[in-house]
Amino acid sequence: MLRSLIVTVATVIAPLSGVTAAHAAPPDASDQDKAFLVSAHQDNLTEIEGGHTAEKQAGSQAVKDAGSRLVKDHTALDEQVTKVAAEYGVDLPGEPTEKQQAELRKFAAKSGAAFDRAWVPAQVEDHRMTLVALDKEASTGSSEKVRQLARDTKPVVQEHLDLMESIQSGG
Repeated sequence: MLRSLIVTVATVIAPLSGVTAAHAAPPDASDQDKAFLVSAHQDNLTEIEGGHTAEKQAGSQAVKDAGSRLVKDHTALDEQVTKVAAEYGVDLPGEPTEKQQAELRKFAAKSGAAFDRAWVPAQVEDHRMTLVALDKEASTGSSEKVRQLARDTKPVVQEHLDLMESIQSGG
């Protein structure tokens, strides 16, 4: 009953407010899609902050350069996530999760070779987990737009994983 009342009110108010079907939120975003957008945004924020820390505190030039690459790439990726989230009316948090913030603090407390030894393996693991999440969204998400975002993001994340594995192996 309440749902039909809300639909009726929305149907009456939308034309009056100037909202057209072309500007309304796409109807096919599931809770999974929305959760993916929030998680992707928080992951991007984490990678950007961690990249900045690497630029300042890493011991090797390769790790500093990798940090710069993460900042650049995840900033660009987050612009896409933010755009799609806005289309679906998904409110994005302004900061990483508590767990991500704790990890960032752990890295910020290190510098030089100690930073490199802690940060690079964590990046390898984080990017592997991200690839799993991207594959899941790309294959089981409801929204074609969000699924495409996951597919478009995957090559960048794979490049980051390859870069971090190369640094980790000394290559």
